[in-house]
Amino acid sequence: MINKERLLHRLLELGKIGRNQSGGITRHAFTQEDRSAKDLVAVYMREAGLQVREDAVGNLIGRREGCDPNAAVVLTGSHIDSVCDGGIYDGALGLLGAIEVLQTLNEQHIETKHPIEVYAFNDEEGSRFSFSMFGSRGVIGNLSHKDLEIKDRNGISVAEAMKAQGYDPNKIGEANRSQESIKAFIELHIEQGKVLESKNLSIGIVSGIVNELWLKCSVYGEAGHAGATPMTLRHDALVAAAEMVQVVEREAKSTGTTVATVGRLNVQPGGINIIPGTVEFTLDLRDTSQEVSDKVERQIFKEFDRICKDRGVSLKTDILQRIPPAPCAEEFQIAAQKACVASELPYFSLPSGAGHDAMQMVNICPIGMIFVRSKDGISHNPAEWSSPDDCADGVKVLYYTLLELAVKISQNIFIQS
Repeated sequence: MINKERLLHRLLELGKIGRNQSGGITRHAFTQEDRSAKDLVAVYMREAGLQVREDAVGNLIGRREGCDPNAAVVLTGSHIDSVCDGGIYDGALGLLGAIEVLQTLNEQHIETKHPIEVYAFNDEEGSRFSFSMFGSRGVIGNLSHKDLEIKDRNGISVAEAMKAQGYDPNKIGEANRSQESIKAFIELHIEQGKVLESKNLSIGIVSGIVNELWLKCSVYGEAGHAGATPMTLRHDALVAAAEMVQVVEREAKSTGTTVATVGRLNVQPGGINIIPGTVEFTLDLRDTSQEVSDKVERQIFKEFDRICKDRGVSLKTDILQRIPPAPCAEEFQIAAQKACVASELPYFSLPSGAGHDAMQMVNICPIGMIFVRSKDGISHNPAEWSSPDDCADGVKVLYYTLLELAVKISQNIFIQS
């Protein structure tokens, strides 16, 4: 049924775009690597018999018509961009797996009532502009022209990057989809964790996605001469920031469910013989419970205030994004469970600790997610790997799940092929 060899070939071929000497993949939004990847995926979509188009925010879309072209569309897919030095499965498996499903439906001459569309979402990772899920935000109407003013490390704004690739920033609203036009969104993805591997299972059914809070914290102290300033008279921004980082770890550990990460640190002036005067660091805070996340956030900043007073520094905080938890619809979890039974695949239900475009799509339609086991739980890393058999298992479950949601015309969809 599912052509495992074709799926693997496409994963490996797409994985050559943006590959660096270490073997990792870097495909940031609105770059030549990103453009080349979209062009290749468009070829795959056409090979699958899909109608291909690109929307105003750079999402690549492949459509398979249903018997009722006016019926609400079932959406699937994932993203095409990567983090710096990432792996070949993150995003790509869900996207190429969805294309494989629709190509298989065409090869088997199976009709569905509802149209099905595959989205290659633009800039899910947010690695270039520190603003994730750009494409799916555009779909749900959650992009503003102020968002397009955000700049990358080279001072290039989102709007400028869009124009360089032929997009019109003034037309981002044209990517919006209405609630009435979409029945559901289902995303296949690698787990990016060790839960499934620990249970020796290839498939997970996602119960919901954690919230995602991204902050930029700027600590302002006083730069000074490293040799001439006594320790008792210093207002060292880096020492204060280091203490804050420890607070982040301690408070996140206190709940048993929260995860928090300081992933970026910028020290100024940056001289070996200069006391740091300014430090910027990022904070990523997540939990399945918004209430717990909010409580941890309050406690962290209570401690930050204390540190500022103790060390004579000040703190400025900018919110980069604040996304609430996204529950997966029970009816779609049940559909995925039935698909696992039909495929004779045991499964495990679990939450997603990583963010996904489904977190945005939940604002306009019910969502569901299917996970595939990740070797050693490694992701965002060149060593990221899921076996061909596990990938095929995930695509098979996606196949049956999409058929139930799109309503196959004729016999029971769960008859084994």
